[in-house]
Amino acid sequence: MKRSLDQWLAYQLGTHPQSIAMGLERVRLVAERLQLLSLPCPVITVGGTNGKGSTVAYIESIARASGCRVGAFTSPHFLRYNERIRIEGAEVSDADLVSAFEAIEAARAEIPLTYFEFGTLAALFLFARAGLDLAILEVGLGGRLDAVNIIDADVAVITTVDLDHQAYLGNDRESIGFEKAGIMRAGHPCILGEKDPPSSVLRHAYENGVYCIRAFSDYLIDRFESHWVWREPGFSLDLPYPQLRAPAQIQNAACAIAALRASALSIPDDAWAAGVAGATVTGRLQCWRTNPEVILDVAHNPQSVAQLAAWLQMHPKPTVAVFSALKDKDIADMLAQLAPHIEFWHVAVLSEPAGRVLTAEGWQQQLSPVLPSAGYRIHADVASAYASALAENSGQRILVFGSFHTLEAVMRLPQPEAVGV
Repeated sequence: MKRSLDQWLAYQLGTHPQSIAMGLERVRLVAERLQLLSLPCPVITVGGTNGKGSTVAYIESIARASGCRVGAFTSPHFLRYNERIRIEGAEVSDADLVSAFEAIEAARAEIPLTYFEFGTLAALFLFARAGLDLAILEVGLGGRLDAVNIIDADVAVITTVDLDHQAYLGNDRESIGFEKAGIMRAGHPCILGEKDPPSSVLRHAYENGVYCIRAFSDYLIDRFESHWVWREPGFSLDLPYPQLRAPAQIQNAACAIAALRASALSIPDDAWAAGVAGATVTGRLQCWRTNPEVILDVAHNPQSVAQLAAWLQMHPKPTVAVFSALKDKDIADMLAQLAPHIEFWHVAVLSEPAGRVLTAEGWQQQLSPVLPSAGYRIHADVASAYASALAENSGQRILVFGSFHTLEAVMRLPQPEAVGV
């Protein structure tokens, strides 16, 4: 019997005993059977701790504004699995995904694949048949052993390197940087989006003949009141400020421009500004509701929370939080960074993913050393936390953050005044 998309996704959760299994051997062998180890178009692979999704959005938007036919693979999704794979800016259909999964299932035979590996192969399967001018692949976790790394990138991008997923990537920036650097390829450029990348990244590039293009060194950013300028020796662009509002979004846009400049694509002058102005991405300081003001942000590690804190400081307003995070995140750091900007915390117990959530008692242990007892309340779920924030609101801004799971739960609720990014 033919499976629906939902049935395929449920099935994939059981085809490998682990939800995350690092390594390329299995997924590479299936890709080889499907003749997917290369794509018939240039590929830009985007890795890093934070800013990956936004950088993909800028690359996609600029390339499409130039007339290119573009495919983009990102993760995770919020409401629909289809969000992960876009062709020409549109989510692929259920039917296309089902066709891809059927082909992958036939090819894998005895080889176990994870949920993410199925999705990566589906993106490659659909991109190979779409007549693309550019494919953009976002790393899911790390880089060196991530499934997208079976493809040799024409241009690699490492946005930032910071602490996250330490159980898989290591406990310091140098170890994590080594994993991120694995997406580099000898003889091809790599864009480094931060001013001071770990030495492990630079060493890997030097040892493997990778040409690094570094932010604040090989390309520069000048900010003015009405616009900003991207420049490198002999070339500059006057650009509008993006819709995406976090301070780091200028760096993400600049990183995307550097990646396209390093590619073989020809971008007309007017496409740069149009692409920067038109880029959108869900859950990055997204205004979800206007009365009261509700802001959604996926910040879930120290570096991204620092960006959120900077935005709150730049836009002061009484703010309450609807917050939850997975227990393997640095929750104490999140609380410490944002406590000065938050008047009250509605903290939610998540129900999934299994094994990575805190109970109400666990949350009490996390919160009590950092916040005053009158400054927070623990709720049974995100819906209850959000409902309380709305019901008790007297003109404050509501900030929903801490995890993709937290935002997804709010986004699935009825939102009579919901607005776009």
